[in-house]
Amino acid sequence: MKPVIVKNCRILNTRTLVLDGPSNVLLEDGMISRISSDELAHPDADVIDAGGKTLMPGMIDCHVHVVASSFNLGRVAAMPNALALLRALPIMQGMLDRGFTTVRDAGGADWALAEAVTSGLIDGPRLFCSGKALSQTGGHGDFRERNDELDPCPCSVKIGNIGRVVDGVDNCRLAVREEIMKGATQIKVMASGGVASPNDPIQNLGFSEAELVAIVEEANNANTYVMAHAYTPRAITRAVRCGVRTIEHGNLVDHDAAQVMKEHNAYMVPTLITYEGLANDGERYGLPLDSVKKIATVRTHGLRALEILDEVGVKMGYGSDLLGETHYMQSEELTLRASVLGNAKVIQQATLIGAEILNQEGLLGEVVEGAHADLLLIDGNPLDDIALLTQPESIKLIVNRGLLHKNDC
Repeated sequence: MKPVIVKNCRILNTRTLVLDGPSNVLLEDGMISRISSDELAHPDADVIDAGGKTLMPGMIDCHVHVVASSFNLGRVAAMPNALALLRALPIMQGMLDRGFTTVRDAGGADWALAEAVTSGLIDGPRLFCSGKALSQTGGHGDFRERNDELDPCPCSVKIGNIGRVVDGVDNCRLAVREEIMKGATQIKVMASGGVASPNDPIQNLGFSEAELVAIVEEANNANTYVMAHAYTPRAITRAVRCGVRTIEHGNLVDHDAAQVMKEHNAYMVPTLITYEGLANDGERYGLPLDSVKKIATVRTHGLRALEILDEVGVKMGYGSDLLGETHYMQSEELTLRASVLGNAKVIQQATLIGAEILNQEGLLGEVVEGAHADLLLIDGNPLDDIALLTQPESIKLIVNRGLLHKNDC
């Protein structure tokens, strides 16, 4: 891996949320080796003159599904494994092209896919995979259609299925241990009903409290944590009190539920942009009618949820949760949130707070010595105009794991 020097840049400090003075940055062996206001030299380095542009950490999306190549998740779940995998590759490429150098997959992607990125076999963002999300029978991860006889769910062996069905405390413990052994970096559970599944109303709860507590205990035993799909105040409060660390979506959160999250140091990962995609294009691209009818229930509350969480002081990570043909909308979550929270807070959510959620503080989400060399060079100041991060022509440089993925300098 050839060293790189980025000279004459201004570093966006994601802790202080200001632009630091002109700097030079040396990247070696995939890491940020040195940052100095003095000129840096290395005999073998490629030198990139930033011309005063803004250097910032690569963005982190804490809720994606890279195998979700169709709105109809049941259809993807039934695909041959090779086809489901191949359809994920351009989705990952697109994420990296948009400046998301790290993503947390919330169900579907596995260790093998993450290792393929790490080893350089395929091009894509750094992957933190949940393996198969855990769902109870009839829950948000169960895509079987209603019938008088239910065949056993084949979900645990199909790459295209984002989840697996598991019931009972002992089975939940075994499922967590299996997903951890297969390489999951965190565990995902379905703690309420959802939009893109056929038989679980939004207001439904997922799993018993005993099952949730067991899942959290097994994750903690493996030195990791649980992320939970949950929409309603009841589902959110219940999951957090059972030990869940991050709540996904949370559109219907109220002040009381947000206060419980604050008290337990839990994070929220809103995913507002996916409801725009689902509402506008879902039916056209095969989202089942039952799911289309659910969208309005959660879509209209999303911006108010941001206000509540911000008022209470709950930390938020960046999430998109897009499906099928709408993955291209991933960056639009930035401007959607900024309309409520302002640019600085949203940039911090997509960088520093994302690193906290991933337990990667000091390694991701900031431009500091000793961090991974996952970087963006922006023509302009995103603190003033966050839309720059949605415009490919404004992202002049993308460095992923120390490698020059894009160089338009």
